[in-house]
Amino acid sequence: MQTDNTGVNVDAITCAGVAGVCLPSRRDADTGKMRILIVEDQPEMAALVAERLTRSGYVADNVGTLEDAVEALRQYDYPIILLDRRLPDGDGVSILQSVRSTKPNTRVLLVTALRSIDERINGLDAGADDYLTKPFDADELIARIRAILRRPNAGVVPPVSLGELSFDLNQHEAFVRGQPFVMSKRELLLLEALMRRAGRAVKHSTLISEIYGLDDAVQADALKMSVSRLRQNLKERNAGVEIHTLRGIGYLIERSRA
Repeated sequence: MQTDNTGVNVDAITCAGVAGVCLPSRRDADTGKMRILIVEDQPEMAALVAERLTRSGYVADNVGTLEDAVEALRQYDYPIILLDRRLPDGDGVSILQSVRSTKPNTRVLLVTALRSIDERINGLDAGADDYLTKPFDADELIARIRAILRRPNAGVVPPVSLGELSFDLNQHEAFVRGQPFVMSKRELLLLEALMRRAGRAVKHSTLISEIYGLDDAVQADALKMSVSRLRQNLKERNAGVEIHTLRGIGYLIERSRA
């Protein structure tokens, strides 16, 4: 049995959680690793879950309340959420309807100490993709995540088109006049964030969180540099779109007026 310095069994996790917002790492922007949201309110065990996910090749973001989970989901499209039910501000099941309506491609794995058959049925009927009760083995958690991610998406988001530019939100790929539009990972994340909200203002804070991670101390100049490079690439490809700076607010992408 492997334990940490608090005596917790890493291989058979008995509880999970994290307090407050702790959304780390730029690694998803740098390496393209899949990013998973952990919604738990006990920090010790949430850290162990995050460590196990990291060892399995994922990037883990941690929040400890439903309020923080809703905010994280506004700012990033997670492919899967590990959702506890007993949280300080309510039952995790209460956000499932919202997740299903606004994030149709996001999978939800309920991870909870509520073990009764009725509780499992309630969670699955509310929209969860799977239900794992504590205590559980860390290897089983990873296996369930892999199984959930293998399932075909129930909801497929149509591509967003603007000018000569098209963005596939399901495959996270961009095209100009049907040809692949190759760019850096950060530029791709920036373009996706803007295209999801085409024609609308996108705040600096939203862009920074989606590109760099919510807990990273990112200088405003870093975002400006990414915008500048993306503008240049769009111009060179004659994509027919423009990125406008909204002073004090953020940026907006729209079809070129010329």
